[in-house]
Amino acid sequence: MRLIASDLDGTIIGRDGKISSRTVRAFRSAASAGVEIVFVTGRPPRWLTPVAEQIGHRGRVICSNGAVVYDLESGQVLSAQALPYQNILDVRRIILHLHPSVTFAAETTEGFQLEPGFIQPGSVELLDGIVPKLLPDSLRRTDSVVKLLARGTDLDPDDFLAEVGPAVGHLAAVTHSAPGNPLLEMARPGLNKAVTLAEYAGSLGIDARDVVAFGDMPNDIEMLQWAGAGYAMASGHRRALEAAPFRAPAFHDDGVAQVIEERLAGRAQTPRGPVATA
Repeated sequence: MRLIASDLDGTIIGRDGKISSRTVRAFRSAASAGVEIVFVTGRPPRWLTPVAEQIGHRGRVICSNGAVVYDLESGQVLSAQALPYQNILDVRRIILHLHPSVTFAAETTEGFQLEPGFIQPGSVELLDGIVPKLLPDSLRRTDSVVKLLARGTDLDPDDFLAEVGPAVGHLAAVTHSAPGNPLLEMARPGLNKAVTLAEYAGSLGIDARDVVAFGDMPNDIEMLQWAGAGYAMASGHRRALEAAPFRAPAFHDDGVAQVIEERLAGRAQTPRGPVATA
């Protein structure tokens, strides 16, 4: 184990935004033992406060499902892979043809743009100074859109993904990470967490077989399958559990911390389900 790659929400961060003290200790122990730590999340850089303040991580974070590599120490975007402007308009048109009530938002390297009706009551997505507008009216060709979001109403998230994915897959990579919420997340074609994680690990001379990864949702699947030891949380989405070679205990049982502690102690981990060589 030379590198630990971990998702955040539902994997180590709860709905209250907290990371357990046991999990904090496990990551700090791994870092002290010389293990590289990188967090790989669907969150944008502006939502990384828990990682910096609670764990004390000051290194790289792979954000927006692989579209952005961000340095917490300097507060700078190191790289960004944008969704082409025309693709955004075409994706929006196709989805609206399928579901006319869907609303959209766009994460850019400069901020956040959203359409009227996208924000749900009490949502943390509401930011000061944002004036909702239809994306064709607010986006410029020069905006670097790293994640396009589509929010449906009264739709099953998995059914929404299954319908939209094939319809726009030639224009964007489509996934979702919000349990119970019909919110799709789209990036440039072929991009996902695993792609950027593989590039990052390679830059450090670390092979996939030496990477331990943790996640809980469909947007983690490629990363869990790429890593030498990919762990889906027992409390995670069924698709992640079916796809991952290993299973970690549930989030509420500090599952990530348990696995890290065992691996640091050199104890053999007994895989559950289909087994890959760790």
